[in-house]
Amino acid sequence: MDAMDAEDEVPVSTTEPSTQVDDNSTDVNGIGAVTLQPVPPVTSPVGPTGILPPVVPTIAPRPAVPTPIPPPLAPLPVRPPVIRPPVAQNGEMQASDSDSDLEEMGSGRGAAGSTQEYEISEESRLIRERQEKAMQELLMKRRAAALAVPTNDMAVRTRLRRLGEPITLFGEREMERRDRLRMLMARLDAEGQLEKLMKAHEDEEAAASATPAEEEDIQYPFYTEGSKALLDARVEIAKYSLVKSALRLHRARRKRDDPDEDVDAEVDWALRQAGSLALDCSEIGDDRPLFGCSLSCDGKMLATCSLSGIAKIWKMPQVRKVSTLKGHTERATDVVFSPTSNYLATASADKTARLWNSEGSHLRTFEGHLDRLARIAFHPSGKYLGTASFDKTWRLWDVETGEELLLQEGHSRSVYGLSFHHDGSLVASCGLDALVRVWDLRTGRSILALEGHVKPVLGVSFSPNGYHLASGGEDNTCRIWDLRQRKSSYIIPAHSNLISQVKFEPQEGYFLATASYDMTAKVWSSRDFKPVKTLSGHEAKIMSLDVAADGQFITTVSYDRTIKDIHEMFTSKNNISNRVPQVGLRARINNISSIISISGFWGFTRRKQQHIQYSPTSRV
Repeated sequence: MDAMDAEDEVPVSTTEPSTQVDDNSTDVNGIGAVTLQPVPPVTSPVGPTGILPPVVPTIAPRPAVPTPIPPPLAPLPVRPPVIRPPVAQNGEMQASDSDSDLEEMGSGRGAAGSTQEYEISEESRLIRERQEKAMQELLMKRRAAALAVPTNDMAVRTRLRRLGEPITLFGEREMERRDRLRMLMARLDAEGQLEKLMKAHEDEEAAASATPAEEEDIQYPFYTEGSKALLDARVEIAKYSLVKSALRLHRARRKRDDPDEDVDAEVDWALRQAGSLALDCSEIGDDRPLFGCSLSCDGKMLATCSLSGIAKIWKMPQVRKVSTLKGHTERATDVVFSPTSNYLATASADKTARLWNSEGSHLRTFEGHLDRLARIAFHPSGKYLGTASFDKTWRLWDVETGEELLLQEGHSRSVYGLSFHHDGSLVASCGLDALVRVWDLRTGRSILALEGHVKPVLGVSFSPNGYHLASGGEDNTCRIWDLRQRKSSYIIPAHSNLISQVKFEPQEGYFLATASYDMTAKVWSSRDFKPVKTLSGHEAKIMSLDVAADGQFITTVSYDRTIKDIHEMFTSKNNISNRVPQVGLRARINNISSIISISGFWGFTRRKQQHIQYSPTSRV
């Protein structure tokens, strides 16, 4: 019975604690601080006496309290300052545990820094200064690269002058001058002075340009108006050229249509005669090196000039001195005979050209060039003289009055050579800019600019056929230009040194002669421009040459002070002068018979060692 009573009382005693636990758990859950675990019911052991022990109420568990963070320890020794900022791993900044940590650590480091001073060695200080200087230079270069600097050298000089700087330094080139301006502008920009300086100069320019503002509305012509004398000369040149060109075209049509004409046979005959050229006479021309030579229109006189400034006239073919022309104060650069008379003109480094007669009398002086003269040439009519100069211009003069008719610009560098077309309508100029220009004298326009030479061009010559132009220069080549196609048709690798002069045979243009600094002169076929003859004998560079009007002989002058007269071995002047009027088969038969009759005569003169030219009439 006691056991049964005990079993009945146990649920009651267990119920109360469970209810109390529920209430407590509810209360604790209301607090929400700590999650409680369910407590199993407590069964009180039954004593031997059968009396239950008193029930002890369950105590609620204490809420969990966060663990306090210990205070920071003493700061570690301060490390040397690091220039670069620390970089976190994986590209992310490491965050501290809390903001309070950062504040505490910052305050600690600040206190340590305030109490200690950094000591930098001399080497570190120098390295730091070097780095700062390099950084400043880099920034300066970046600023300079962003500035707009003129590319024209004259504009660069003007800008430097405006900024109060020297426009050029010793040994300074264009690009170096431009870089100096760029760095100067960058430095002024960094100092804040560039805008002030440029504004002042802009104000000055605006004030200077405000005065002629009214004249801007007037449109001036881009050309220079010529004189009445130039207009008359152009009209006269046009009339002369029309007649000459009509005769040339009529002659070309006759050769084309006449069945008795055999141009190839005539060319072959002329080339055979040119191939028989041989040295006939050598004479010392002056005490100084010779610079130019020219044969008269009839071939009876030769004119030479030298670096002494003296020109001489020689009797041909004996090469006997006739007169001496003195008047130039500097070296003479060229001499040329008039194509219609015995007048001759000389050019000199004293910036003047002079006109003489065959007796050696001075007639007229042509003054006006600003620099020394190079080559000169007579117009085919003999009424006008062309002069080329190192002042980058060539000029046309009236021979009778000495008046300057035309001052022509167009070359970027010095003009060296001139050649007039045989019709008189065109003139070709060449210069140190490696360019050949063809001008129309009737209109004054530049009708062709022939580019192809890579070095200065020193000589030009028109062919009598009217459409070929030869040029030679310092690139050791001779170029043949076709005026019809407006381009170079042949390039002749003529010499091993620069070509000083080129000349077509003036009667028919069947061959071309070139002179060079390689101490040789060469003859080329105008049909296929193959070499025909090499004329050697000079001991120094050949300065100039000329071909007789009838094509019979060639004269060369050299730096070795000698004149060399080169004749065709089996011909005479009368034969070649009669070659053009006689056409067809009869002309060729007459020429061949003349060669046969004269061949033995030249053999006789060679055996006697007589270097004198004879004609067929002297045998009779």
